[in-house]
Amino acid sequence: MKRVLVDSSMHHTRIALVENGELTEFIYESKLNKSIVGNIYVGRVMSVHKGMQACFVDIGEEKNAYLLMENHCKFQPYSQIAVQVKKDASGLKGAVVTNKISFTGKFLVLIPDENGNIGISKKIFSEEERERIKIIAQEVLPSGYGIIIRTEGAGKSIDEFKAEIDRLYKISQEVMQSVQHSKAPSLVFSEADTIVKAARDLFGDDVDEIMLNDETEYRLIKEKTSNRAERVLFYDNEVPMFENYLVESQVEKIFNKKVWLKCGGFLIIEQTEACVVIDVNTGKYTGKKNFQETVLKTNLEAAVEIAKQLRLRNLSGMIIIDFIDMKEDENKKQLHRTLERAVKKDRIKTTVVGMTELGLMQVTRKKTSIPVVARLTDQCQCCKGNGYVQSFEYISGKIRREVVSIFVQTIFNEVTISSSRRILRAFAGDKDENKKEIEKKFGKTIVFKEIETAAHSYYEIDRRTV
Repeated sequence: MKRVLVDSSMHHTRIALVENGELTEFIYESKLNKSIVGNIYVGRVMSVHKGMQACFVDIGEEKNAYLLMENHCKFQPYSQIAVQVKKDASGLKGAVVTNKISFTGKFLVLIPDENGNIGISKKIFSEEERERIKIIAQEVLPSGYGIIIRTEGAGKSIDEFKAEIDRLYKISQEVMQSVQHSKAPSLVFSEADTIVKAARDLFGDDVDEIMLNDETEYRLIKEKTSNRAERVLFYDNEVPMFENYLVESQVEKIFNKKVWLKCGGFLIIEQTEACVVIDVNTGKYTGKKNFQETVLKTNLEAAVEIAKQLRLRNLSGMIIIDFIDMKEDENKKQLHRTLERAVKKDRIKTTVVGMTELGLMQVTRKKTSIPVVARLTDQCQCCKGNGYVQSFEYISGKIRREVVSIFVQTIFNEVTISSSRRILRAFAGDKDENKKEIEKKFGKTIVFKEIETAAHSYYEIDRRTV
């Protein structure tokens, strides 16, 4: 059973692709911070960086968008250009845009200024079907346009191709007219909302049903998918949808860095600014025969699970996997083949590059939006996003140095240290020996003020003369 669950509320939309009870894709969008991927803007070039072969474009958002100047394109500062968003803004970085505009439909993508180029999804394996699609595309494609046939295009008739191309062609002409008459920065085309995109991208012929709990969205999707409307269902139950279908607990596991394997091994998944790093460990699994067989079994299971986690967490860019070392070349080849088969299930382009000299597997996954965890979390106010905090011993040492500096360099003879109990204890030492030693050495007084609700590293030193 394969179904799409769409859980809408006042504050957010959550979408889950569930295959035989297992969560395989998860999409989250806040109603206050909607994705702008796919939107087309008339932007103004604010700065050109020839050394980077890039420029920054004002599209009316908080941060200027980043545009890579491909194919020797040249832009002048303050000139107007049409751009389309490829990736949402994240952290300190603005959105990533392209000047290569495209229009995505139900089973194809129409691209202006491509002079008849035809691309067909690699997931359409039949050479006979690929040739049939190519002939149809050549016959119905508008002059000057290019086209990419998505996986869902397999089996579609010439009439279906013509209807979809005509629809997208009309949209493209309207957008290009708007571009000519718009002043930067301005939005000239807004991509379909998250639920409509999910219905387009996830609700394929192989999906048994799509279920929505919002009546307005239910009617909209039923109308837009009229050829399979009987599989669009309305969820009318007081029990929360994700809880009823045992998905809620699976969503919570997305936050875990450690992922257990059925064999007893586990993965550690770390998201960094530069790349994703995944470490494979045998954990509780000791095997039954020899160590190399144990390693191979763990690595093969890990490869399948890693492909699932990349898709589920929407991890993209460069992915480095530290599999457990294997001596046999045939085992390494088997691992490579297993990982390649596993990532083919992903609708986002994922490439297994291969092993480095250090035995690390390299994988790349196309960036389309920010990772799920990044979308669902805020920076920790204690560690400021570092993932660690200063130890109590280190903090108490800082306080000790500040107190000594006050006693040596000022006329104040008493200080009050306000902080948590653990920091005050670390400062005082066993039986208050450290505190007493400082007081005796300088002939001055240290007073403690405990704050039960103090943050991890918070402290304050008040000074006075008494």
